[in-house]
Amino acid sequence: MEGSDKLQRVVEARMKLKARFEEKMQQTPSVSDEKPMGMGVPNRHGMPVVPVGQVVTAKWPVLDLGLQPDIPLDQWELVLDGAVEHPVTLHWADFMALPQTEDVSDFHCVTTWSKLNMPWKGVRLLDLAALVQPKETATHLLCYGYDDYTTNVSLEESLKPDVLLVHTFDDKPLPREHGGPVRMITPQLYAWKGSKWIHRIEFLTSNKLGFWEQRGYSNTAYPWRNDRYSH
Repeated sequence: MEGSDKLQRVVEARMKLKARFEEKMQQTPSVSDEKPMGMGVPNRHGMPVVPVGQVVTAKWPVLDLGLQPDIPLDQWELVLDGAVEHPVTLHWADFMALPQTEDVSDFHCVTTWSKLNMPWKGVRLLDLAALVQPKETATHLLCYGYDDYTTNVSLEESLKPDVLLVHTFDDKPLPREHGGPVRMITPQLYAWKGSKWIHRIEFLTSNKLGFWEQRGYSNTAYPWRNDRYSH
């Protein structure tokens, strides 16, 4: 498929997806909560500056499963499959040819630190979903990292405009220790919902637990509800 045709298909499918999930997005806690649990003056989305139980840090701590994969760009690939109409495997040039988005967002780690105003560049998950066109039965994603990490995200959360697969932080390539060359970010959820060293996104017709979810962490991971663990 020629690049211009691919981009046009993405743009058209993006609008259809947004319309399809708009109501569910509006019902998510980060949008609908009248009294979010947090501290400080209002920040993004009218929320307090940080969720309850969080402390602002200037540093960016490194957390992983004890493995930091080294993936050369000419070997990196992103598989998009599952309950989609057009499964695809993207290589680096394909990924960079998609619409690129710059965004500034906050990063809330379940281990109680928050780093604010982080400048990113990458591809919206919404645009990747538009490329492959999720089936009507699709409800969730399962994200896989090159380190064998997995995590689950509902489609209504993952299609929000600040959910990105980022390759750049602060105008520099995303460092390997933070998930480079590409990681997912989920600013309205705790950060473990964004897989580092991302390799595959599987669209699911029902929820499936990921690595930390299998170990007692929350399925939904809403920082503004102090939603750290399953109940």
